[in-house]
Amino acid sequence: MKKRLVSAIVLSVGLLIAGCGNQGAATGDSSNKSKESSTSNQPVKIVAVGSTALQPLVDAAKDQFISENPNYTISVQGGGSGTGLSQVSDGAVTIGNSDVFAEEKSGVDASKLVDHRVAVVGMGPVVNKEVGVKNISKQELIDIFTGKTKNWKDLGGKDQEIAVINRPSGSGTRATFEKWGLDGATAVQSQEQDSSGTVRQIVAQTPGAISYLAFSYMDDSTFALSIDDVKPTEENVADNSWKIWSYEHMYTKGQPDDSIKTFLDFMLSDAVQDGVVKELGYLPMTGMKVERDVEGTITKK
Repeated sequence: MKKRLVSAIVLSVGLLIAGCGNQGAATGDSSNKSKESSTSNQPVKIVAVGSTALQPLVDAAKDQFISENPNYTISVQGGGSGTGLSQVSDGAVTIGNSDVFAEEKSGVDASKLVDHRVAVVGMGPVVNKEVGVKNISKQELIDIFTGKTKNWKDLGGKDQEIAVINRPSGSGTRATFEKWGLDGATAVQSQEQDSSGTVRQIVAQTPGAISYLAFSYMDDSTFALSIDDVKPTEENVADNSWKIWSYEHMYTKGQPDDSIKTFLDFMLSDAVQDGVVKELGYLPMTGMKVERDVEGTITKK
């Protein structure tokens, strides 16, 4: 009888201890989860600066991202690819947006930067709708921007002086256009505008004007020229029939921490790639049939 009583007491004490242990473990798990939740809700500030060609996409994507992640504050600014690369390299901003590879910018140590390609952007020449020209050869394009051809009548258009509107030297759009549209030639000295929106407005309002824009900025206020009978379309960019295009890069200084990576991963999500990327006139990374490296070598996917 005594043995049974002792056994029962031992068993009860053991169960009580085990119960307390389990309660402590449960409390610990809850605490950890709360800590994780608290960490995930910590304020995160991201400043992305650079390419005006990429700016509309990042702006649209960050609005969607913040609606799902209200603890994030994301500021998107222009200034040109050169500015973005320089500032992210200096640690002044979180992300440097660029239309060109960091290796193509002098004064930037590309080895310290990590490239995150989020889209592809086509670019091309746009003209005032009244010039009377719809298609030119690549050599004619070069002759216009290097100042050899000065009147639209020489290209079958109106008797109207050509007004070249250029981009600043730090512009990734300019670097891409000169490399792939002008075969590396430097455009003639002329009026320069940093903002793509301003360029579009000036071309639309200035008789005889010509400049160049990313597809994402093209609309019916100007006319997009064909080159050698190839139209500036997304389909022609995808297989490199239209050669004036670039990747849209979002550079970080070193590997991004988890909170920054979360936003960069979102940029490559189906919600963005199949949504605002296409809606705004960019090409999703998966839409390209070719790849192009910093040296310009093309390989088929």
